[in-house]
Amino acid sequence: MSTEKAQNVDSAEIAKFEALATRWWDEESEFKPLHEINPLRTNYIDGLVHLAGKKVLDVGCGGGILAEAMAQRGADVTGIDMGQANLNTAKLHALESGVNVDYQCIAVEQLAEQQPASFDVVTCLEMLEHVPDPLSIIQACSKLVKPGGQVVFSTINRNPKSYAFAIIGAEYLLRLVPTGTHDYHKFIKPSEMTRWCRQAGLAVTDMTGMVYNPITKIYRLKDNDVDVNYLMAAQKTEGTGE
Repeated sequence: MSTEKAQNVDSAEIAKFEALATRWWDEESEFKPLHEINPLRTNYIDGLVHLAGKKVLDVGCGGGILAEAMAQRGADVTGIDMGQANLNTAKLHALESGVNVDYQCIAVEQLAEQQPASFDVVTCLEMLEHVPDPLSIIQACSKLVKPGGQVVFSTINRNPKSYAFAIIGAEYLLRLVPTGTHDYHKFIKPSEMTRWCRQAGLAVTDMTGMVYNPITKIYRLKDNDVDVNYLMAAQKTEGTGE
């Protein structure tokens, strides 16, 4: 594996989340939106793949919010992240919760070299818009999942509405997340995601939007609205791969 691929991380992004590591599980902290959308994300994934008994990899697991939820549904979960402080928080919370998750500080590209075609399901949520080379991450996820297995991504669309909602609204007006959390230029259009999935040997099987109502302060999934946040599921083409 090339050194370039091994360094597909933005050190400033890692530092940003590590600085908040102790607050991952504080539901009134900067991570409140993640806690609020986590049941939606978990239900969406479980509805697609039936998590119980599945071997699952959560890429960019952070403090373990999604990883724990999937483990509680009966999945055998491995969570990877490049922020050691995040993983320390995740490990401590798992001990307190009595949930078994295998947390590792390793780049997804490196794990893909070590364990190709090892997982039934790979999830990579709210991460692609924070890395220098999203395609490299998608390719590694494809390499890690078994033929016929599912990969689930989530990210943010790139258009004027997403700028207004995800940056102006969420960061400055509603203060849902800290200012500077997102870089508009790193947002990813569904057409780009679909193309990258195809290049990586993944066939998109489902896509849905995640919308927020600032009046009711409730998040929900909405199939026909992928203007801002969206989830995308893709299946590893049988016989493709590494």
